[in-house]
Amino acid sequence: MTTPQRDFTLDPPDTERLANLAGPFDAHLRQIELRMGVEIASRGNVFRVTGSDDRAVARTEALLRQLYDDAADETLDAGAIHLRLSAAGAARDDDEVAPQEVAVRVRRGTIRGRGPNQARYLHAIATHDINFGVGPAGTGKTYLAVAMAVDALNQSRVQRLVLVRPAVEAGEKLGFLPGDLSQKVDPYLRPLYDALYEMLGVEKVLKLLEKNVIEIAPLAYMRGRTLNDAFVILDEAQNTTIEQMKMFLTRLGFGSTAVVTGDMTQIDLPRHVKSGLRDAIEVLRGVEGVSFSFFEPRDVVRHPLVARIVDAYDRRDAVDAQTGPQG
Repeated sequence: MTTPQRDFTLDPPDTERLANLAGPFDAHLRQIELRMGVEIASRGNVFRVTGSDDRAVARTEALLRQLYDDAADETLDAGAIHLRLSAAGAARDDDEVAPQEVAVRVRRGTIRGRGPNQARYLHAIATHDINFGVGPAGTGKTYLAVAMAVDALNQSRVQRLVLVRPAVEAGEKLGFLPGDLSQKVDPYLRPLYDALYEMLGVEKVLKLLEKNVIEIAPLAYMRGRTLNDAFVILDEAQNTTIEQMKMFLTRLGFGSTAVVTGDMTQIDLPRHVKSGLRDAIEVLRGVEGVSFSFFEPRDVVRHPLVARIVDAYDRRDAVDAQTGPQG
């Protein structure tokens, strides 16, 4: 069985237009590969597109020809490529195209998905504007999201990182915690700091925080803002209310990506308050441009005992749901 492939030439040959099309370090071509589920090779103005699906290969050729025409009069950036891809309908092809492996390069080396769920999660973040990662602790939801954010910043696909968390865990209120705003919020955001330190180094993170390239803030401070050219992560989203989740999702501007992570088994909201994450899963399933990745205990990448602990609690919760809490 032959692999679908097309060879074609972009005329007239023009090195400036070709560089504009490819983007810095071929970032535009990589973006197209991920969204269309193909591989693109080029030598000068001669291109080869290879994929598992004839329609994806044909659409990619048509898109590259159109972008090459546009490159004559317009400076293409990541936002322009994204808009062309959305117009080409690439975002709805997830069921037709096998996920491309996404390798994230950070300070500590190259990060890849461990197992199919993590691989699909990374691919979803690379190809969608809004992404939900839902599952138990230890499955890499937040860590992989931060890795993708760091990679996007390093590749200049975004101008800043905005890392957000609702500060409602265990019922504390910020006003009762000691210190200024940063000191009040820091304990809630420590997992995000830890991931950033590992991937960028402490000194670089501190410099980027000083320059406001990396912003770490409580969810309440997102109200009224519009975030353009940013990679935004909302962690512990199970502790948002419906209103907070809607507010957060509507902050997204042009050229931005949002990742929402949470664990539905660790909701700390009052019993009568519905989780904004649970509501979003119900309301937004099937909305174009939004992806959902669901993790299971088998995806836990911490100590093997953690997976067994998660499993044990899940079994107990399933029994309680049928018979009512015991004791």
